[in-house]
Amino acid sequence: MINILVHGLGQDEKSWNEVKNQLNNNGINVETPNLFSIVKNYQVNYENMYRTFADYCNNFKEKINLVGLSLGGILAIDYVAEFPEKVNSIILIGTPYEIPKTIFTMQNIIYKFMPKRIFEKIGCPKKDMIRLLKSMSKLSIPNKAPNIKCNTLIICGEKEKDNINMKSAKQLNKVIKNSKFKIIENAGHEVNVDNPKELANVIYDFCKDNDKDIK
Repeated sequence: MINILVHGLGQDEKSWNEVKNQLNNNGINVETPNLFSIVKNYQVNYENMYRTFADYCNNFKEKINLVGLSLGGILAIDYVAEFPEKVNSIILIGTPYEIPKTIFTMQNIIYKFMPKRIFEKIGCPKKDMIRLLKSMSKLSIPNKAPNIKCNTLIICGEKEKDNINMKSAKQLNKVIKNSKFKIIENAGHEVNVDNPKELANVIYDFCKDNDKDIK
């Protein structure tokens, strides 16, 4: 079974390198798409990013396991809502339950003053990143999350205990019936970067429980 690890807004596929290597060493088949690369032939906004991501996932003939961090988690929720028959399980990491519009607005203001080279490192021009963030402000996750039927694991970094991400994680755990909740120690929002070894262990255990082919 294919396990697709989907990066967050300020990341790229390399953010999963350590997690991917550990999972590969344990016999887990992992794909790490670059969201900005798969949408490069279109105007960068959330709708186009989701459509190209969905096309990417639909290219796999077998069912998939989705692991999404932040933006990746939002894409995973939208995908399983549209194609429930394609998804075996999902893991949502640092994924918002409701889009924090005020935070997004502030983030966009900050982005406008950041140098272009910061965005070029992840393969997304500055103007595209600003447009993407703006296009996400009208997304509605609460309408879709309760309809998720597949086995789901909600993950949040320990250092997020006083932040909105922890509240979102607990809310997602509450509304998604077949979900479990896990806190990763020594990690903030970017769990895949902060504690990749522990995250890989958690993903492996979850995959093992949900995939009969894994010994």
